[in-house]
Amino acid sequence: MFFRDHLNEKLKDTEFKKLFEEERSLLKLGMAITEAREKKGMSQKELAQKSQITQQQLSKIENGVNCNMLTFIKVSSALGLDLMINSA
Repeated sequence: MFFRDHLNEKLKDTEFKKLFEEERSLLKLGMAITEAREKKGMSQKELAQKSQITQQQLSKIENGVNCNMLTFIKVSSALGLDLMINSA
C-alpha cells in the first residue's frame, strides 16, 4: 500500500482527520512565517529578538510545533503581518 492510499484510509476516521488538519494548519503557518522572515532577509535570531521570544521558540514555530497565540502575535507583528481568522 502506498502512503497516499494509507493516508486516505486513515482520513476516513473523523478523529484522525481532525488531528491531521490541525497539524497541517500549524505546518502551513510555520512555513508562512519562515517565508516572510526570509523575504525580509532576517535570521531566526534577529526575528526572535525583534519578537521578544527565544530563537528556540521561533524555530519550533517554523517547524510546526504548537505554541500559544501570544507568541504567534508577537512574531507576526515583528514581521508586519496581520493574523486573520477565516471560518471553515
